[in-house]
Amino acid sequence: MAVFEYKGLNAAGKTETGMKEADSPKTLRALLRKDGIFLTDVMGQAEGGLKAGKGAAGQVAALANSDVNFRKLVRGRVSTEDVAIMTRQLATLLGAGVALVEALAAMVEQVEKEQLKRILSDIRQRVNEGKSLGDSLQVHSKVFGNLYVNMIRAGEHSGALDSVLLRLAEFTEGQARLRQKIIGTMVYPAIMMVIGGGVLVMLMTVVVPQITKIFDDSKVTLPWTTQVLMFTSSTLQNYWFVFLPALIGLIVAFVYWQRSASGKPIWDKFVLRLPIFGPLTRMLAVARFARTLATLLKSGVPLLSAMDIVKNVITNSTMSDVIDKARDSIREGESIANPLKRSGEFPPLVYHMVSIGERTGQLEDMLLNVATSYENQVDVRVGALTSLLEPMMIVLMGGVIGFVAFSIIMPILQMNQMGR
Repeated sequence: MAVFEYKGLNAAGKTETGMKEADSPKTLRALLRKDGIFLTDVMGQAEGGLKAGKGAAGQVAALANSDVNFRKLVRGRVSTEDVAIMTRQLATLLGAGVALVEALAAMVEQVEKEQLKRILSDIRQRVNEGKSLGDSLQVHSKVFGNLYVNMIRAGEHSGALDSVLLRLAEFTEGQARLRQKIIGTMVYPAIMMVIGGGVLVMLMTVVVPQITKIFDDSKVTLPWTTQVLMFTSSTLQNYWFVFLPALIGLIVAFVYWQRSASGKPIWDKFVLRLPIFGPLTRMLAVARFARTLATLLKSGVPLLSAMDIVKNVITNSTMSDVIDKARDSIREGESIANPLKRSGEFPPLVYHMVSIGERTGQLEDMLLNVATSYENQVDVRVGALTSLLEPMMIVLMGGVIGFVAFSIIMPILQMNQMGR
């Protein structure tokens, strides 16, 4: 059964659009008729588009129906928060004794995002055909990720799928909160930089040239600040068509290099050495490593498989390489703590706690303690950074505007003194 995107007319003659699950367009028409809606157009179909009609004509029609406009595609993008909410609701239904297929069908009706509705409908159809939930989720790994899929598989094998889903929901919600906090911290300075840069460019290209015209015929020796200001203004005004493409090209080249196989390790190592953002990046990586590994181990995922997944979850390649080497050492019979200690990239608290956890058989609990400790430190650092960024940005922008004002006012004062 597929999910159709439709357009129709209600009893009052008004247009209505929505999505509904049905076996075919004919069945969809009958279902909508019961709801008092006259079907006028089937705009999209989640699955089985090429089966909607027979022959080439049916295939062309199905392909046409499967097109979704760009606005709806962006609006229906599945976020981490959507996955977390869906996971908790599914865990609640399974915990209440609802069968998996029925729970998935309820989720199809429950979720609001169009894309997630389509995905859940496809997963329900695959599970109904006899496939496992983990295999069905693997088809949509770009949305759920390898961590999610492997934990679901472990939950199915252990018979504790509802418990694993609850752990997944808590983990996903925690990661989403942490990411929102960091993004929220960076939004303000980014907006201030864009606005400040726009104001500065306007001053340099429009205001300053008009004011500095009065200095052209004067015999006053201009201060070096005014000369710098006039040179900068003239250069921007006359050669903006060179600087703008060059700036865009530099940004694109940097992003490409930073994401390349040769540039990413260099950049990631440089980021870890930065004065303020380096320790914060390291704390984030350690917290994600500890919580992800603990969640996977508690869900029954084998240690080597869990280390493989954790390596892909960590975005910093320097820290990821350490985890990769630690996995190889574990395969050879070594403990987890020793390779983490040898790397020099993990703080002493981490490998000491991991070592204690390995000796006492409480590795998962120790990892959770490490994750909680570093997440709290990240919260404190982010809060302090937020409180510092605002005055720093104000001082920076005030300094630039003050430099412009000083460079303009000083020659005017000199001209007035000469006139006396």
